[in-house]
This record gives sequence, structure tokens and C-alpha cells, in this order.
Amino acid sequence: MENFHIKADIFIPEIEFNAGSGVLNISGESYHEYTLEFYQPAFDWLNRFIQVPNQTIQLNFRMAYFNTSTSRRFLEIFDLLETYEKEQGGSVEVNWYYKANDVDMRDSGEEYSEDTDLKVNLIAI
Repeated sequence: MENFHIKADIFIPEIEFNAGSGVLNISGESYHEYTLEFYQPAFDWLNRFIQVPNQTIQLNFRMAYFNTSTSRRFLEIFDLLETYEKEQGGSVEVNWYYKANDVDMRDSGEEYSEDTDLKVNLIAI
């Protein structure tokens, strides 16, 4: 399976999914008006990737800002990976990076942590 990459631009984050290592990175800012359409190729890739059971996945979020619509897409990613872990025997770990003085981003990570059974590490940088 090939890796997946979208270069960061205005309104959109950088997305790097590595099929060989299982490391999935999403970073930057995400406030595109059409998040469902933007994130759909990433979901398509993830759905193919998780067809293989028992993989180890590390999902790294390094977001500076995201809007409410993006928040829904992130929750869908969490749900997809939570289902994968429960039904396919995968091991998923999420690293939520935030600037130490960014209370909003820390709070967002805490909320996702409370909404999922995945292991979520909150990491101040």
C-alpha cells in the first residue's frame, strides 16, 4: 500500500500517513469550508489501511487551530480507529501535541481523550 500525503496550504493541514510504519500525522491549521470533501481521501486511505488486522498505529496531532467542522472529522477518525482496535485487534495510540500555553488546544485533546477508549497522550511542547 502506498503512503498518503497532502501538503499544508491555506485552510488545510498537512496529512502524512505512512503505510509501512503505521504513523499517521496531521498538523497545522484546518478551517476549510468543505471538510467532508477535503478529508474524504484520508478516510478512504484509512479504510483500506485498516483492512489488515493487528497493526500498530500511532496517530499524531500537531494542530495550531481547527474549526468545528474539522472537529467532527477528527472525531470520526477516532471512532474509526477505536472500532479497528476493538474489532481487528489493532493497537492504536494517539499523541495530541499542544503548545504549553495553549489552553484551548489542551482542552480539545482532553475532550477527545474523554470521548474515546483509545490511549491518548497529551503532550505539551
